[in-house]
Amino acid sequence: MTNRTFAMIKPDAVKNNLIGQIIAKFTEAGFKVKAMKMTRLTKESAQGFYEVHKERPFYNDLVEFMISGPVVALALEKENAVADYRKLIGSTDPAEAEEGTIRKLYAENKSENAVHGSDSDENAAIEIAHFFSRHELLNNYTV
Repeated sequence: MTNRTFAMIKPDAVKNNLIGQIIAKFTEAGFKVKAMKMTRLTKESAQGFYEVHKERPFYNDLVEFMISGPVVALALEKENAVADYRKLIGSTDPAEAEEGTIRKLYAENKSENAVHGSDSDENAAIEIAHFFSRHELLNNYTV
């Protein structure tokens, strides 16, 4: 089944000028970029985006990190997009990530781990809608 997932290149990877290398990994893995923008999250936007983690001890640090610099948000399309993207990016902790994964290659540590990825089709739709309006998405994708 062809579907979409949400990807975000986080402030650490943007700061380290890794946008091109990371997008190349997406396209080499067969993903089509359906929408993309560079933006800077407001505190309110970051809090809303990561609300699922609100009760966790790392929440405030995560929000502060995510507003520390620009991010690149992408809607990616591919068969089995969510599962394939999760495999491509690797474990949250780059020390535990498989060789060749984006986090193994580019993440600095567990907190500054280069990329975000949706964990389900449902969350992918929610996360895509957080960053992109319907008219920004190609091929009339319904959010």
